[in-house]
Order: sequence, then structure tokens, then C-alpha cells
Amino acid sequence: MKKFLLVIIMSLLISSLSYADVKLPTVFSSNMVLQREIQVPVWGWADPGEEVTVNFSGQSNTVKADADGKWMVKLSPMPAGGPFKMTVRGNNTIIFTNVMIGEVWVCSGQSNMEFPVEDLLNGDEEICNSNHPNIRLFNLERNTSGQLLDDCEGFWEVCSPDAVDNFSAVAYFFGRYVNTELDVPIGLINTSWGGTLIEPWTPVVGFKSVPKLQNIRDEIKQANAEFKDNAAKSLDRVQQWVDESRVAIKTNKDIPNLPKLPKHPLDDEDRPTCLFNAMVNPIVPFGIRGTIWYQGEANRKDGLGYFLKMQALINGWRDVWNQGDFPFYIVQLAPFRYDDDELDYLPLIWEAQRNVLSLKNTGMAVTIDIGNLDDIHPKNKQDVGKRLALWALAKDYGRKDLIYSGPLYKSMSVEGSKVRISFDYAATGLESKDGQPLSWFSIAGADMKFVDAVAEIDGNTVLVSSVSVTNPVAVRFGWSNLAQPNLSNNEGLPASPFRTDLW
Repeated sequence: MKKFLLVIIMSLLISSLSYADVKLPTVFSSNMVLQREIQVPVWGWADPGEEVTVNFSGQSNTVKADADGKWMVKLSPMPAGGPFKMTVRGNNTIIFTNVMIGEVWVCSGQSNMEFPVEDLLNGDEEICNSNHPNIRLFNLERNTSGQLLDDCEGFWEVCSPDAVDNFSAVAYFFGRYVNTELDVPIGLINTSWGGTLIEPWTPVVGFKSVPKLQNIRDEIKQANAEFKDNAAKSLDRVQQWVDESRVAIKTNKDIPNLPKLPKHPLDDEDRPTCLFNAMVNPIVPFGIRGTIWYQGEANRKDGLGYFLKMQALINGWRDVWNQGDFPFYIVQLAPFRYDDDELDYLPLIWEAQRNVLSLKNTGMAVTIDIGNLDDIHPKNKQDVGKRLALWALAKDYGRKDLIYSGPLYKSMSVEGSKVRISFDYAATGLESKDGQPLSWFSIAGADMKFVDAVAEIDGNTVLVSSVSVTNPVAVRFGWSNLAQPNLSNNEGLPASPFRTDLW
């Protein structure tokens, strides 16, 4: 048990906590990928004052562990390449082999990010064709904690049929596409958990960055205070156990059972910070290029408030990584026929996700055309990964010629009985993906009553009208959980749902 009280117990049983052997977190191992062209942190634990030397690719860095037994070195920026060997020496020696230098991405979210390659419709074929030695996969095991953990369960593997079958399909296809285009090693760190809310993935500092989320900060504060109070009440029982255990050890008797210790109120996968504590903090500050994120189904009833939580997540991760405003690319949810209600929750979530683009260095892959109304886990993850990769290639890897987004609503103008809609990412023109009339457009007058509309492409704009609305004031597109519209740009990337009103 890695919780707060166990540390207290162990400190009572032994005079000091000794690491003896130098140790690194599990995110460092053979087969890993280190981020190119940045200072790469390498850290771990050792005896206080122990001298630790890290040798890698011609570099040698020596540091002494601090009073808490923690140490860190930073490797100088390196170009892509490998394989290399890393040697870490203290009182003992650790050797990592087959280490590559390339591009590292953290891949997180709920079930559609967790969705494995083996569950694809053509999963067997994809698995058979997955021998990519320059792609490396790190899968974090599920875990929860009410407090920050410094390590996790997981391991790096070379991408192969045996490794990829249970790995995130979206992450794999994202990495495969980037690897194919750049021909550099790719490291993918998958930390995801189906059915989870966004709040557990967010650190405290993220919630602090968004004043309107004060209620969540209050929840965290109250939970921490409750845990400390319960822990204090347990100390007498713990001390009694320690005293009895010492006597038992000296007299060669059985050690009594450990008293039941209080559980942290936040130690539950639905509570704020819980998954960040256990499944993100242990890999911080491992050098990365950026993050891809696929989540929101569990928060669909948050409406536009979901944007505030996305803002907290992004701000929080960037703050704790201390690596600047690294790229954060998200997936806009696919349409789905929810059974628990008949309300259209998704359109406001779509709008909240679109609003994420107002934050620096973000992007969004639209999936409204590749969903399945009867399956919340659409099987086409290849296009999801590719669309995320297009953002990375264009924004982070200099492919300025790429069209990386489908049409995004820009502005409207009323022209008599018609409304002209203009878009970003439509400079090369618009099209109907299936050759049929444009679908899922609606229009309204001042009475705010929307009716189905006729929509026609006019160059890189769309003209929207209805014979029953002679004085239009607003247009909506794809404004339903069930929307599967056919508007795209000429590159085949779908338009995101939008509304021109705020009704």
C-alpha cells in the first residue's frame, strides 16, 4: 500500500527510509523512446547523498540524491535516432537497451481512447500488419489514488502483433501515421480508462486556473481535510500496532494484523484528481511532444461547462509538465443514440469541444461522419488517428501544405430570404461526401422556431434557406445527437456541428 499512512508506519518501524539501490520510475525501461530536440529529464531515487551517474549517447551526467533520496538529471537535446544504451550507476548499475530518440505522445481519455486494436472490425488484419520496430508502446495499468503517486505499473514494448492487440487503437493509428510521414521513432504512452469523467484526470493546479470551478476546488479541500482528520484518529491504533509488532519480533511471535487504515475520500475513479494522481503524475515530467485526448461521453450532461473542465485539464497538465504550451489535440465525440434520455446533449458538448480551439496550441478531430448511432464505440479508429495526426503534422512538424481540419463555422450574413455561411478550412472548396443534397441544416426566424432547410454549396460557402422562413436570423447544422451530416471540404474532412445563435 503506497498511501500516506503506510509511510508513517514504516517510519515508525525503522529509523530511516533507505533506498539502497538506485531506482527509476517504470516509465524508464528498455525499448523506450526519449523525446528528441528538448532537454530530457531522467529521475529516480537513491540513498540521500548517493552519487548517481547517467550515461547516454555520449553524454554523462552526475548528480547527488537530495535529503529525500530524489535525484534528476537533464540530458541535452538530441536528434532522432537509435538504438542506444542508457546506463544509470549509483550503489548499483541499471542498463536500459534498445532505447530510441524520437517523438513521444501521451494518449489519454475514456473508453474510445482505451478501445483496443483487437476489437476493430478488421482487428486481426491490423494486428498481423503491426510490425513497426520504430514505434514503441507504453500501457499504464489502471490505478486510483487520493494522493499523488510517484510510480505506476506499465512497461515499454516494441510495436508488434503481440504488443498492439490490446493497445489503444486511436493512439496506435495516430502514431503509425506520424511515423510513416516523418520516418522517426514514435513513443506512445497510453493512460486511459473507460467510462471515466474528466475531473479525475485533472490536477489540483488545473482547477485553480479556472475560477468558475471553485466548487470542485472546495470538494478537493474538504476531502483532504477529512482524510487528515481520519488519519490523525488512526495514529493511536497504528502506534499500538507498532509497539506490539516490535515485541512480537523480539520474542519470535506472530506479528498482529495491521489495523484498518482510512481510505482517502478522493481514492475513487469518479472523484477529482484521482486518476491524475495515479495514472498521470507517475510519468511527469517525462519528455513529450504533446497529448491526444478522446473523452467526453461521461460528461455529456455538462453542456458548455465542459469547456471549463477542458481548460482546467489542459492548463493543469501543461503546468505540472513545465514544458510550455505543448500541443493538446482532442477528438470531438461521434453521434450516438443515448438510451437514458431523449434530450440532445451532444450538440452543446460539440460546441464546448469546438471552444477548446480558443486555447493556445490545440486542435480537434471531427468524427461526426464516422460514428455509429447504435454503438458508442465506433469501430473506425483508423480515421480518428489519422485526423489527429494531420493536426500534429501541420502544426508541429512543418507540413504547411496539409489541410488538417474539416470546415469550421466562421460567420453568417443574411441575403434576403437566405443565409450565407462562411467557414474556416474551406479555401479549396466544399462538397457533399455522398453526392446527395446537404443534410442536417435548419433555419429560424425571430420566433426561434427551427425548421429543416435547403442548403446549397456556393464556392467555399453554403446558402441556407426555407420557404417557410422569409426573414431568417439563425442557422444550425448537425444540432442533434443523431446527426450524421454530409458536408465536408474537398479533402473529405467533415464539417463540425455549429449554431449561429445563442438561444
